[in-house]
Amino acid sequence: MTQSVVSRPLYRLYERHLERGLDSARLPRHIGVILDGHRRYARTQRLPDYAASYREGMAKFEQFIEWSQKIGIETVTGWVLSPQNMTRPESELLPYFEVLKDLFLRLPALADHYDLSLRVIGSLDLLPDDLVRAAKEMEAARSTGTRQLNIAMGYGGQQEIVDAARELMSDLLRAGITPEEIPSKVTRDSLAAHMYLSDLPDAELIIRTSGESRLSGFLLWQSAYAEFSFVDVHWPAFRRVDFLRSLRDFAQRDRRFGQ
Repeated sequence: MTQSVVSRPLYRLYERHLERGLDSARLPRHIGVILDGHRRYARTQRLPDYAASYREGMAKFEQFIEWSQKIGIETVTGWVLSPQNMTRPESELLPYFEVLKDLFLRLPALADHYDLSLRVIGSLDLLPDDLVRAAKEMEAARSTGTRQLNIAMGYGGQQEIVDAARELMSDLLRAGITPEEIPSKVTRDSLAAHMYLSDLPDAELIIRTSGESRLSGFLLWQSAYAEFSFVDVHWPAFRRVDFLRSLRDFAQRDRRFGQ
């Protein structure tokens, strides 16, 4: 009997222990997750190619969505592709695009089961037309729901703030605000109203896998008072016990919001 088989019941016991200890009133309403470490996982596991790791990673993302919904999380935002990722070789990107398109075909059924609304955020103009079309068809299939799943694709936090500022300026000019009056109209609230997720609560917990301890531009505006959980395992190896530990640590923190 291998060690993994021996340890499996112990992990289930530990999971139940962690879950029983969670206070539902102290869970985050909005979780952001950075799905990091696919390529490193492929190398460490000696997988035949990166595509195998991407498939495992997106299957893990579907599991993560289920975990979060079963425990009552209102909003999940998953970062699957950054503008910087787009500089990688086509030999790496094209298989990933195919895996993402397959994911977008499956997500509406999962969203229907949990009454999730689906949304894609980011600079979609950076992406191939067929990938954008698949994302838009996914959105159209589940445009309403009591909870929200956001897919950040071609997304950069700095660009989001630039886009929000541009939209705010355009709106002010269309409303007849003079250039001299515009600075007084640029406030935290007016800018926040033009962010991609302006209708949703800000992220309260950000989870990043693969041992990296930085945001890399993810939800820069929305994470001002978020708590962070940096997990050592690569994304395809992320376990439910890792998720529950992140929730436990979040619930134990004294969130003072700068006061």
